[in-house]
Amino acid sequence: MTTETTTPDARAQKRPAISFEFFPPKTEEMERGLWDVVTRLAPLNPNFVSVTYGAGGSTRERTHSTIARILGETKLTPAAHLTCVAATKGDIDEVVDRYHDVGVRHIVALRGDPTTGIGTRYAAHPEGYQQSSDLVAAIKRNHPDMEVSVSAYPEKHPESKSLDADIDALKAKVDAGATRAITQFFFDNDLYYRYLDRVRAAGITIPIVPGILPVQNFKLAKNFATRAGATIPDWLEAKFEGLDDDADTRRLVAATVAAGQVQKLAKQGVENFHFYTMNRADLVFAISHLLGIRPNSTQKAA
Repeated sequence: MTTETTTPDARAQKRPAISFEFFPPKTEEMERGLWDVVTRLAPLNPNFVSVTYGAGGSTRERTHSTIARILGETKLTPAAHLTCVAATKGDIDEVVDRYHDVGVRHIVALRGDPTTGIGTRYAAHPEGYQQSSDLVAAIKRNHPDMEVSVSAYPEKHPESKSLDADIDALKAKVDAGATRAITQFFFDNDLYYRYLDRVRAAGITIPIVPGILPVQNFKLAKNFATRAGATIPDWLEAKFEGLDDDADTRRLVAATVAAGQVQKLAKQGVENFHFYTMNRADLVFAISHLLGIRPNSTQKAA
């Protein structure tokens, strides 16, 4: 069932499906902080949690270690991010094999950012997978039981020539075996609705899960959005004006804005939400609560 087909009566009774995205810790202190976040959010029973994957070898190992710990110490279902960046096909296949061996059955397959930085020209490894659709096809060929999610861009990928070309790329990933797409974060819901209309018109029927970024720090979020090709609406900037030195009010505003966004999406039939947690639990927990997602008594006791 796709994200926008549920009737209003059914939506009133159905709990939204949520997922959380973390990034791997760089230090022992960050690892302790991440584990506090995982422990705080786990009782919300997300559909899955994903861990991002960088271009550097140490970052990749931390991703694998974090995934292994989630598998070993929680009841959460982890999804491992994987990119084509700076690796041969053999290296990437080996990583997928390792994940499969420890029990991972869900990969978020991405092309990845250029090793020279966002905004520079991407160059695939000469012996690697050239694009994410190739990576998806390889994962499904080697491990048919793996679920594969991919990315989607309501405002198009910054490197795409057009939105139509970007949707063609998404279709190639679906044809290769992807069964879910998670969007780049956005703040204007109309962008998502218009994108969804064009995706469906192109014959793509997989769920298109909106990516939600609660704004912990507006300046950082604005910089992040600029690099990612995402629009910051003027009304959003106005809400955070004058709050640079007022963290408590910023958190209240951020929770209000993000909760309003997801509640409006839910009223339009969206059943799945993917939260970019930035390894913070407070806003995501509050927003989930407002969506009607609460820890159950068994999980609290655990």
